[in-house]
Amino acid sequence: MSSIPQSTSKTPSGWKSILKRAWPTIRILLSIALLWKATSGIDWHALFNSEIKMEPIWFLAALASMMTAFICGGYRWGLLMQAVGFPRRIHSYIGLYFAGGLINQGLPSTLGGDSYRAITATHLTSSGKLSDTKELDEELHHAVDIGHATPKLRLSFSMTLVDRLLGLAGNNLLGGIGLIVGGVTLAAWGQDLGYAVLSIMLLAGLIIAFVLAWTPSRQLLQKLLDRLQMNNAMPGIKLAFAWPTNIAQAFLAIGIHCLTILTLLFCMKAYGVDAPIEGLMIGLPALSLLLMLPISISGWGLREATLSSVLALWGVNPSLTVLASISYGAITVLSVLPGAYFLLKRK
Repeated sequence: MSSIPQSTSKTPSGWKSILKRAWPTIRILLSIALLWKATSGIDWHALFNSEIKMEPIWFLAALASMMTAFICGGYRWGLLMQAVGFPRRIHSYIGLYFAGGLINQGLPSTLGGDSYRAITATHLTSSGKLSDTKELDEELHHAVDIGHATPKLRLSFSMTLVDRLLGLAGNNLLGGIGLIVGGVTLAAWGQDLGYAVLSIMLLAGLIIAFVLAWTPSRQLLQKLLDRLQMNNAMPGIKLAFAWPTNIAQAFLAIGIHCLTILTLLFCMKAYGVDAPIEGLMIGLPALSLLLMLPISISGWGLREATLSSVLALWGVNPSLTVLASISYGAITVLSVLPGAYFLLKRK
């Protein structure tokens, strides 16, 4: 009788294993295909023979802007982790945030950058060192089963999820504002879409704040957290979404995404292009939503194709947009290189 379930379970696990191993290669091929598509129409000889007013100093400004965005993101995540009882080592969380960002750039790993920082943070001590390194290595090299995870690991993942939700909220709010300002150029209904996105995000924020402020609903949420073995998650949730801290969180989230927009803006200026800020406020938030689909390596190819199409509506040369986008990707990689120190330090 035991041979029947064994034979039926091997087939799906075998296919899953093959797909899991092949998926990084598939993503690389998709990235190459998208990048080729974005650059195939560029006459590189004519482009480089033209008088491009290069100003490399803007690349330094772009690097500073992107690094500041990562520092602010790590600071926000660190505040959430500290609020639920993890060690008060804010600079360690910022370091883990950079390490997670580096992993997300396409380094070989069985887990994404978010999983890496969530798991590693559970081994962080008050002195800033990592405890039980052998156990940590095993956890990092095996798939995480949240259903059987320890309460501490569940709590860490929950705060990482809250951090991501705040980032998504800031992205959508900024995208909505961009559509209101410049949506008419995109489409006749672009501005109306902006108002709709902004209204939905504000309404969702008000509803969540009300749930956290009203005692019966808050107690019901606490019971749900207790059932999920995340008893101490409420302080982090309140720090993120309760009134009035949700206002500060919204401004911080929007500010972080503004820094990434400034990074691309500075890359465009490095090639002598005055890109329309409203176009960037539409293009980058839309791109962030597309990047949720795991179809490319850290957005390579998808980013160039999307931005060149969007900014062309404002009359920006697609060739220069592709160059600036490639530079933006390279600067993103450079900005998270400090994370390599924390990865090597663990080894």
